[in-house]
Amino acid sequence: MRRHTTLIVGAAITAAICTLSAGFVLAATSEPTGEQIDSAPCTAALTAADDDKIIASCGALIGNDKAPKADRVKAAIARAAAYDRKGEIERAIGDDDIALRLDATQADVFNARGELLRRKGDRVHALSDFGTAVKLDPNHVGARANYKLLSLEVERIGAMMAVNNKPSFNCAAARRPVEKAICANPELANLDREINAVNTKVVRQAGQSDPRTGRAMQREQDDFLARRTAEFGRSDFDLQKMMRDRLDHLLALVGRF
Repeated sequence: MRRHTTLIVGAAITAAICTLSAGFVLAATSEPTGEQIDSAPCTAALTAADDDKIIASCGALIGNDKAPKADRVKAAIARAAAYDRKGEIERAIGDDDIALRLDATQADVFNARGELLRRKGDRVHALSDFGTAVKLDPNHVGARANYKLLSLEVERIGAMMAVNNKPSFNCAAARRPVEKAICANPELANLDREINAVNTKVVRQAGQSDPRTGRAMQREQDDFLARRTAEFGRSDFDLQKMMRDRLDHLLALVGRF
């Protein structure tokens, strides 16, 4: 994604240099108030691709409401890219905000801001930006890919949250004391679900190469559950340790068959 952002930034800066140069001349000759816009420092910084100078020099143009809107948008995009390359995500987002306030039809900027928001951890707003970019430009390859990948990620996280702190069995039907204890403890509930998931994977892997081995792995799991039920309640019994040891054992078996 970083490479994709870099390509967008490079194209934006190149376009900015060409359009800004022409726009600055127009602004200097068409303003009825006669106020001169000093665009030379920003133009030079863009031409040199000097991030420090872009940040230092383009602010005056971005904030000048008498400058042509298109020039201010391109300067804001360029400064956002410079901030991004310096790792200043909040400031980069701020400049993309400015660009979109000035021109809300910029699919590239929505996509670029979405990538920044995703890196920041704001998946909800990132997904919204990617979606807006696709609506503005249905053929925007980067935005379409970003939207699809982030949608799948959000869906996966939602599925994980739906089962978080829940064991592999239905707590409403739990009758055994050990099952009730697991249901009452989120950490034990998560351990139980992980054990069940990894055991299912181990049994499937073993059964693909040798059905008898797969059945043997399942019997081992059944024995573990029986011992867990029988030993629960003893004064020297550590349920969490027993479950953790079982999970570690199963994890070590993954991929062996």
